[in-house]
Amino acid sequence: MTEPEKIEYKPITVRDALTEMKDLSEIMIDLAYSAALFHNRELAEEVLELEERVDYLAYMLNMNLMLAARDAEDAEALVGISAVASATNEVSDAAADIASLVLQDIGIHPIVREAFEKMEERLARAEVMPSSVLSAKKLGELDLASRIGVDVIAIRRGKRWLIDPDEDEPLLSRDIVFARGAPLGVERLRKLACGVTNELE
Repeated sequence: MTEPEKIEYKPITVRDALTEMKDLSEIMIDLAYSAALFHNRELAEEVLELEERVDYLAYMLNMNLMLAARDAEDAEALVGISAVASATNEVSDAAADIASLVLQDIGIHPIVREAFEKMEERLARAEVMPSSVLSAKKLGELDLASRIGVDVIAIRRGKRWLIDPDEDEPLLSRDIVFARGAPLGVERLRKLACGVTNELE
């Protein structure tokens, strides 16, 4: 029997851990539903990676709560925080369960998929290539919402996630961009990101 992998303790404030868990679990729900409805394995894999991060944050948060409790009164005051973290982690686990259906090739009923394919908004994942017109430009400068009708809701830069990035955030080469918009808009974003087209207008 192999021993479970030991997780190294790293200090993180309870506020920061809860905030990141909330942000990540929210984006996981969006990604998981899109992965299931459009049978997108890339989105499903992103969800499972995010689940690992949320699990790690939940573990760190619980360790910090234990270290912070000096007596029964402290412990009672911290129970609410632990409950919120546990509920957020459950949301993350549920999103991962949805994504797992895609990776196990368990499809949803065609009628359900047909109904959702008529949705006005889609969610897209695109990698910014070095040759892309998007590379090294700030989101505000690109103004993708008015130009092609998509909103960037998250950026993955290596292992780091930027949720709801502001206009001053640049898109860098090899960033993974997640955006929501009309079907034509998200397809345009993919082409811009991979350098197939450099026409933003």
